[in-house]
Amino acid sequence: MIPNILTRAMAESLQQLILDTLHENSTIPDTRSLVIPGQSEPASSQEAQITILGALNSLLSRDMVKVETHEIVSHVLTPEGSQIAAQGSHEARVWAALPEKGQSSPLTVVELKKQVGDETAKVGQSRGFKNGWIGKEGAGFVKLVSTIKDTTQLDLVEVQSSGTLKSGEKDLADLRKRKLILQRKGQWFTVQKGPEFSTSTAKPETDLTVEMLTSGSWKTSTYKKYNFEAEGAPTAGGALHPLLKVREDIRNIFLEMGFAEMPTASFVESAFWCFDALFVPQQHPARETQDTFYVSDPPHSLQPNLEYYKKVSTVHEHGGFGSMGYRAPWSHEESSKLLLRTHTTASSTHMLYKLAARCRGEDMEGDQPTTSKNGEKDDGFRPAKLFSIDRVFRNEAMDATHLAEFHQVEGVVADRNLTLADLIGFMKTFFSKMGIEQVRFKPAYNPYTEPSLEIFAFHPLLNKWVEVGNSGMFRPEMLEPMGFPKDVRVHGWGLGLERPTMIRYGINNIRTLVGHKVPIESIENTPAPRL
Repeated sequence: MIPNILTRAMAESLQQLILDTLHENSTIPDTRSLVIPGQSEPASSQEAQITILGALNSLLSRDMVKVETHEIVSHVLTPEGSQIAAQGSHEARVWAALPEKGQSSPLTVVELKKQVGDETAKVGQSRGFKNGWIGKEGAGFVKLVSTIKDTTQLDLVEVQSSGTLKSGEKDLADLRKRKLILQRKGQWFTVQKGPEFSTSTAKPETDLTVEMLTSGSWKTSTYKKYNFEAEGAPTAGGALHPLLKVREDIRNIFLEMGFAEMPTASFVESAFWCFDALFVPQQHPARETQDTFYVSDPPHSLQPNLEYYKKVSTVHEHGGFGSMGYRAPWSHEESSKLLLRTHTTASSTHMLYKLAARCRGEDMEGDQPTTSKNGEKDDGFRPAKLFSIDRVFRNEAMDATHLAEFHQVEGVVADRNLTLADLIGFMKTFFSKMGIEQVRFKPAYNPYTEPSLEIFAFHPLLNKWVEVGNSGMFRPEMLEPMGFPKDVRVHGWGLGLERPTMIRYGINNIRTLVGHKVPIESIENTPAPRL
């Protein structure tokens, strides 16, 4: 607390000095002539003027003074400049170390470096040759003149004492270029009496207290003016990341179209749910360590439902449900591996398996099979529209458009007798709600969808078609082992969250959108999107 008291006392003393000086002289032409209390020299330094400015600002806020600011430019020496001012320039030190021509053996480069040092020898040689002070003789160097005038040292000494050079800006610019001096901008002030001038530093009251009302001192007190134009301090609060803003906009589109959100909290999945249940072959290259992050501890997942597990392994190895399968040996060890999910379709697979529980006669919650309108027995299937937006992980090399961790937007629609035309019509409606009207579809291959379509949208800023997603109809080899009736079809599609966000905000490097180097200010100032 003592330093604060001393600082406050010093500030009040300085304010009183300014007011007393104005009372005697009506004006202070140059604050550099003031002697700050506790000091013996006039306040000529920039640090002293900053101290005076603090006192002036306090008096200005009470309209006790009027201040005119004067800008000044001065120079200070760098560490190298200070060394030259004390010891001489590099070229002068090199000249002093060399013998005169014809009087003794020339000094070699190695010998010169030993005497003056590597840096001085290097710089001093160059400028010494340029000035005509030294010359080369055989394998060494000698003096060419008997006396020199070290202008660099003299200029630096002058700058050190006065902050400038009488010779002018050209020489100052040369010293700045050589990084021997630095330019410093400063200011000093002319002070005059203000409309509320007084020699008293007593501060006006800011609050009307009970004590003042009781004693009656409020009648004779002076009060600080209320500043109606002052802005309140901005409230500190959280800010949504641009990804979260676009995510919320896309989420609202799904909810508007009648979708329900899937739980996607399982970042770690088994290879069975991430690949096998989707009818991805166990020999698929995407399952290798080059594309997938595998978990070493624990090494294996829990066993899924044994009956379903056998159906999946059988359709892979031997075929079934109208398929010949992959005709490759089934590996339980491969199926039980744990990994960071490479797509949220793993969560979709879980949800579809639960959706088919009624079709398998499980989890009926006490309901009894009913009869449909056409007299047929109810098979338990109920249509569903589900979506998710969450993180996935790929073992990829990171660059301007790829990260090892990103977000995937995924949706599935399950109903009877769906067609590819239904999928295309839905995707056009979905993207139109995102503000993308021009959409094209291209046949593609996915292990778990047939037919499959890549989705392209026209980007007006880039003036070209860009891929925005992938889609398709889940294969019977995936759906029928779960227990779905043969007439049930499931649409599935996915797109990245980062690419629409980068397009929306004009970002060309994903590392400026996601990562530890993203400045908090950019997140706080990012507007909400309008898709």
